Amino acid sequence: MEGQFREQVMVVGLGNPGREYEHTRHNAGYMAVDELARRWDIRFTVGRCSALVARGSIDDNPVVLAKPTTYMNRSGESVGCLARWYSIPVSQIIVIVDDADLPSGALRLRHGGSSGGHRGLRSIETNLGTRDYARVRIGIGRSGLGDLRNHVLERCKPGELRSILDTVSIAADAVEAALGRGFEVAMNQYNTRRNGESTLAEDIDR
Repeated sequence: MEGQFREQVMVVGLGNPGREYEHTRHNAGYMAVDELARRWDIRFTVGRCSALVARGSIDDNPVVLAKPTTYMNRSGESVGCLARWYSIPVSQIIVIVDDADLPSGALRLRHGGSSGGHRGLRSIETNLGTRDYARVRIGIGRSGLGDLRNHVLERCKPGELRSILDTVSIAADAVEAALGRGFEVAMNQYNTRRNGESTLAEDIDR
């Protein structure tokens, strides 16, 4: 993943479809892809491979923006199908996803690593046959010792939503930087803790 992305890049935001899941913590990936589409006036006009798809350019880089509608646990079916349809290699895929192991407001970029128990990432790994793809992880925190499923599917509280939306905006900045200057450069710039302290990507092996 050294250097810049080449040719067409697919940016996938993970989430669950339907109004009942809007502004839930699990839909942070959807929010980030929506933000990129808004900034660059790219419209979701195609339904393909069980996903909402938009094609356009970000800083002259051709992109496919995708939001799988398979529900989170089967996201890989959609991602694999789209990769084949558009002939996009794994090296040209960026996945934006929520992460309960990061505090709300934190952001991490990483190339490769395990799914960390995230079922959407696990599904993608299974369908692509590799974990060697870029991911942008948006922290949503955990709710004490409560049930994680309930936590990720709950709507964000107003103050928390503002924090996550701020991080979503920074995640969109990070994707733009990755497309323009390379993923390694974006990692060094955007891998920060909530308080702004820099964090090396190698510190988190997930």
